[in-house]
Amino acid sequence: MGVHDGHRERRREQFLRHGADALADHELLELLLFYAIPRKDTNPIAHELLGQFGSLQAVLSAPVVELEKVPGMGRSAAALLKLVAPLYRRARVSAAENEVVLDTTERIGAYFLELYVAEPREVMYQLCLDAKGRRINTYKVSEGEASGVTVNVRRIVENSIVCGAVMVALAHNHPSGLAFPSQEDKDATRQVQIALDAVGVRLVEHVIVADNDFISLRQQGDIIQI
Repeated sequence: MGVHDGHRERRREQFLRHGADALADHELLELLLFYAIPRKDTNPIAHELLGQFGSLQAVLSAPVVELEKVPGMGRSAAALLKLVAPLYRRARVSAAENEVVLDTTERIGAYFLELYVAEPREVMYQLCLDAKGRRINTYKVSEGEASGVTVNVRRIVENSIVCGAVMVALAHNHPSGLAFPSQEDKDATRQVQIALDAVGVRLVEHVIVADNDFISLRQQGDIIQI
């Protein structure tokens, strides 16, 4: 048995018996890193990650190249950490798709909040719905840096036609700001609405997500009656 094996086994048992709430953030990171760093003490690596990035969420959303710069980390460990957020996001979105009809601003907003967990870049999603508000498909229609994203009106219209959508809801995030629409957001929303209306599809919502919150452009009056 190696010098760290006994400690690792105790940490695993602590998690299995008592759950994640029994462990501090650095202990959870330490435990996760066991599976990518088999022959080192991962406790100081976990402390270094939290010290450098500031929080557990920031660690899990940090770029791979930055994670690899932390002493003791390698590509496998960085890849493991980067897997956590999208895996969680995929599971939560899948659960949301199977549980509710997305027919209110609150339900649409909650769906998109799960989609943007630990997303460091600005991304726009298109949610295609049937006449009852049931999800048909979700598309990532554009992706940019933290400071902005381009609205691809043509792609949104094409996606709607291909999947036979009756209604569409849009969302984009402000990773480094507040969930308030800019004039560009409002203008783009109206362009999309006019384009969708021309092919018989209703734009029912556009939400902006930031800091685990969202704002509705429909409720603000920026989705007009055509």
